[in-house]
Amino acid sequence: MRRYLGGRDLIYIHMNTTGKYVLSYGIEFTEFISGFPITLPNFLLLRHDFEDGHFNLHTKLDYVDSEMLPNLLTEDVYSYGDFCWLDFEEEADLNSLSGQEIAEILYLGHFKDHLASPFYEKISNHVVYLAGDDGWFNKTYYRSWDYFYAMLGAVISDKLNHQKDRSLFSFRKKKGIPPVPVEILQSFQGQMKEGIVFSIEKAGRNRQQIELPIWVIGDYYDMDSMYEEYEMMPNRTPDGTIVFDRKTGEWQAFSKHTV
Repeated sequence: MRRYLGGRDLIYIHMNTTGKYVLSYGIEFTEFISGFPITLPNFLLLRHDFEDGHFNLHTKLDYVDSEMLPNLLTEDVYSYGDFCWLDFEEEADLNSLSGQEIAEILYLGHFKDHLASPFYEKISNHVVYLAGDDGWFNKTYYRSWDYFYAMLGAVISDKLNHQKDRSLFSFRKKKGIPPVPVEILQSFQGQMKEGIVFSIEKAGRNRQQIELPIWVIGDYYDMDSMYEEYEMMPNRTPDGTIVFDRKTGEWQAFSKHTV
């Protein structure tokens, strides 16, 4: 049985630097869009159940523009099952796609895999988002890894900011935790290529700092198996931590591995 209930307590990341994609668990569409460092103007919907989109005659696909995006963000996209899209600049750009390129894009949505590079100069897309039960299994391609690190840093801080602070000092007025800097997360690239979890629920909090444990867990496509493995992690010393210093407002990274 799938263990994903729209929770905020765990992020799994497995990075494939050759394919320029990431497999993830625990990052939902709304969090992804909120944390993405640039504004994506239009979304070409490859697999979805959204009823209010526009229709592009050339590709025979629906799309969402910036005015419709707030409506899409209120949708329960997890209930769609497959939810797949890529961004593009202008509708006129879609009309310039060749039959071969359209076939490749349809393949992306159907198989959640690429036949050729998933980045098309004609439409200037920055990302491809392929989810099977959004948040439970996501495969995302990035034109630039900086987009990924910035998004992940923002999602981690968002989850920590929404987590109840059970420390003795929780009655104090709390400042928001800033995003984890790109360079901090980049220092864990080696572990991300193996497959790691960031455990929000196991984050330690006190007056001085917040300490987020990280475990190397391995390469998983089956997120139930990943979660079962994660449940055994608390008995093992973390492979790394990222620490937020409340006084200085800065993040630091600590790792057992040589990166």
